[in-house]
Amino acid sequence: MTESELKPIIRIVTEYFCNITGVTAVMGLPYIKRDGDPVFDYTGVIGISGARRGGVYYTAGRELLAEFGKSILGEEPLDDTSLGDLVGEMTNTIAGNMREIFGASFLISVPIILTGRIDTINMRLKPPVFVIPIKWKDHTSHLAVGLE
Repeated sequence: MTESELKPIIRIVTEYFCNITGVTAVMGLPYIKRDGDPVFDYTGVIGISGARRGGVYYTAGRELLAEFGKSILGEEPLDDTSLGDLVGEMTNTIAGNMREIFGASFLISVPIILTGRIDTINMRLKPPVFVIPIKWKDHTSHLAVGLE
């Protein structure tokens, strides 16, 4: 994965947030993943196979997901199961939209949902794994992408 491949991924994420909620997300400066990087309350993890191999994960706090869910579903409050489903759907949509960059042979798995603030997510990939900080409204989340 190269830094130049991050630009269209960032575009995909900002368009996704804006198209779904009408509020644009602001991307922070991407950096190479380190041990101890923040993992929030809910995380969706997707494996990538095909012409590219690796993984993507999106991690967000309860507050972001609750507000995002309310903006699309009009329901409040969402329970833990619904918040987990939502982070999985968000991760799935972002990874699926990455197909426009990497082509039809970019195959994604069903998301694995992790709940709770775990210490770290180890992606056993050739470095670098890039973390993209995302700010939406007053909430921070992270998208991590590691592709060979």
